Amino acid sequence: MRKLILIVLAVISLQVNAQEKQDKHIKKLFQNEYVKDLLKFGTVYGAVNGGTSLSDRDVYSVIDGLETSVVETPYDYSVLFGIRKIKRYGYEPKEAFKRGTESSFSDAATIGRWTNKIEFLFQGEYKRQQGESYLDQHHFIRYVSSDGCEKGLHCNKLTKCLKHYIIKVEYLEDGFADIKYFEASERFTYVHPKYPSITFNFGAAQRLAEPYGYDPLEEWVLSNNNLHYTFLALQEGYDVVFDGDGGIEYLNPEGNSVATSTEVWEAVVIPTVIAEYAEKKRNELENTIQHSFIMGFDYYKYQKKSWLHAWGNVMPWHYDADDEFSYHKFHGGQWIDYSVGIVYGHWYNKNLGIFIEGTYNKYWNREWHGFSAGINYRVF
Repeated sequence: MRKLILIVLAVISLQVNAQEKQDKHIKKLFQNEYVKDLLKFGTVYGAVNGGTSLSDRDVYSVIDGLETSVVETPYDYSVLFGIRKIKRYGYEPKEAFKRGTESSFSDAATIGRWTNKIEFLFQGEYKRQQGESYLDQHHFIRYVSSDGCEKGLHCNKLTKCLKHYIIKVEYLEDGFADIKYFEASERFTYVHPKYPSITFNFGAAQRLAEPYGYDPLEEWVLSNNNLHYTFLALQEGYDVVFDGDGGIEYLNPEGNSVATSTEVWEAVVIPTVIAEYAEKKRNELENTIQHSFIMGFDYYKYQKKSWLHAWGNVMPWHYDADDEFSYHKFHGGQWIDYSVGIVYGHWYNKNLGIFIEGTYNKYWNREWHGFSAGINYRVF
């Protein structure tokens, strides 16, 4: 017993010493000048949000007499954590707290307000919306360089400079829009000395994502364009049982009855079988990398009573690696991917003002967007 007590005390002592050393290393890390400068003005935040979802819905059936069932949708909620260091634009209000429910359309802008500093956003959100659960993520690191322009590459005597550049690495996952990709871009920027509000950029972009455009149901499509859905279900483990008296029963892979009529089988079960099969086949594929030429612009002009911030990016050409699931094959050649955004506000007088904000994105065969517009009238 004495030896056991000594061993326990020794283990506790080692753990305490290890924890003290770890705390010292962490403290030393955050005292490092580079780390302090990197995190300066950054915000670490977390929030839980919730609310009522769709109301309960009555569903009626007359197959075996009148039957009533209630479809209930659980309440909506989200759990969000993040850290961000992005300089606010002049039109953005200073928030008392970061709740995660704000529409920060400007986060999608190509160029931030800071130059020669690293800006970043790391945000993850798990949410349930209208009964469906999603994991949304948005992370990026951006660096905009403007040093040494007067000593850099010049096009002519008008001192048009191309030494400015942008480097941005981004990961986006939007479960509601069914889009997930990793993107890196390296671009030169050009600002005309007479028009400093607008910046043009061009360069290369690399995207890593699942092979969008892949059709997992293609092999099951018949010559008449119908789907061999029953054979697909049988392959996935479902079974069809005939009782010999004209009755029929459909069983799932666990052997449980899921339908006793062809109508229910086709209307309820088969759509689920197809969706689960398509998701399974998509998940089996490896991500592919897409190299593209990218160009864009960013315009920002702010006054206290009027402001306009607009940006856009377009990828008109993509390298064809001739992969088995290349989007070139799905689309039949080149295609155009693009993203645009705008934040506009104007006060006509001290009472009346309007605003328009939004983003629109199209990558491959995926589109996602958000917008907000309205009018304000202040009563004094």
